[in-house]
Amino acid sequence: MTTKHQEKQVITMPRNSIRVAIVGGGIGGLAAANALLHRGVDVQVYEQAPALGEVGAGVLITPNSLRLMHRIGIGDAVAAVGAGVGDGSRYYREDGSLVAPILTTDSSGWNGMFGVHRADLVDVLAEALPSESVHTGYRAVGFSQDADEAVVRFDNGAEVRADAVIAADGIHSVLRSCVAEPSAPIDSGSVAYRGLVPAERVPWWPTGISQLWMGEQRHFLVYPVRGGTLINYVGFVPSHEKAAESWTALGDIDALRKEFATWDPVIPRLLAEVETTNWWGLYDRDPLANWTQGRLTLLGDAAHPMLPHLGQGANQSIEDAVALAVFVGPATRESLPEALRCYENLRRQRTQQVQLGARANGRRYDSHFEDLSERDAEIAGSVRFRSWLYDYDAEAAALEALAAS
Repeated sequence: MTTKHQEKQVITMPRNSIRVAIVGGGIGGLAAANALLHRGVDVQVYEQAPALGEVGAGVLITPNSLRLMHRIGIGDAVAAVGAGVGDGSRYYREDGSLVAPILTTDSSGWNGMFGVHRADLVDVLAEALPSESVHTGYRAVGFSQDADEAVVRFDNGAEVRADAVIAADGIHSVLRSCVAEPSAPIDSGSVAYRGLVPAERVPWWPTGISQLWMGEQRHFLVYPVRGGTLINYVGFVPSHEKAAESWTALGDIDALRKEFATWDPVIPRLLAEVETTNWWGLYDRDPLANWTQGRLTLLGDAAHPMLPHLGQGANQSIEDAVALAVFVGPATRESLPEALRCYENLRRQRTQQVQLGARANGRRYDSHFEDLSERDAEIAGSVRFRSWLYDYDAEAAALEALAAS
């Protein structure tokens, strides 16, 4: 892993293969690098931070992305740093009365769901790459292209020339404006308090499951990470002020406890063990009509930022990564723009459905219903949508589309 800060440095990636530059070293960018390398593509990752890493807390890895990570050789490593989430996972009303089971398998019954600390997932993805393929301290500030190549300019004076550029630089993507009209992220009106509790402090907490409680304008989610040694919690509450879209803003633990003080007694009991919490404003964007312009395409949150109410942000980024690699792997320098368009054409409709589905699920979880029995029926019936999510094979779909084209 290298950090370079040289005036007007020009980096031309090797000419003996397709050269792909990925802007953004988060989960999506690193997953794309792994998937492309798995298909023999020369790839380099450029991350703006001085070092790779993720703050925040947990992420649920679901069957639709875990099966793909197994195929590119990192599934076992993800499982090793995660915590299995399976039978016994439940949705509840705020008072603790049962609503429905939470689906944790695909339709075959394969239990491919793990709670993973985001930092652990980034470590796994980064460690699977050659150290010389990841460069930190590179913040993109400009982009240009012609018929033959694309050029990314960075604030350290470097220019990177490549045959294709993948913008995986998040909801505030700098390169997104080179593809789509500028627009502001959409504030959901909610914030999420996030944090971790050592499992040894709550030995009474059930292991190996996810639990979600739903109430008026609020919901509370818990699942294990890091081999079950940590309990990840997220409390979603209304925002009474404009909240930053940040993982690191320090939250008021007393305010969080007050929000859920009258809920199922296990929640206040868990929050009594919380020492610090962070809060995070929830934003997404409307689906884009176009992700690709010539030799530049978007991936993950740069293309389709979504609310967390389906647990699919990271999982859809991983689907993007593997599908992209299927199209780019056999491409030539001349055919790369068409390969990027094929990738977008495959992915755009599915991710739009997931974006809009996450919004709808947030309304269910926050009980925007006059009759809660209607809400509970929708939650119980959501197993069909979850099955559609988890059964999907992004690699197989891409290979089928590639063969058809």
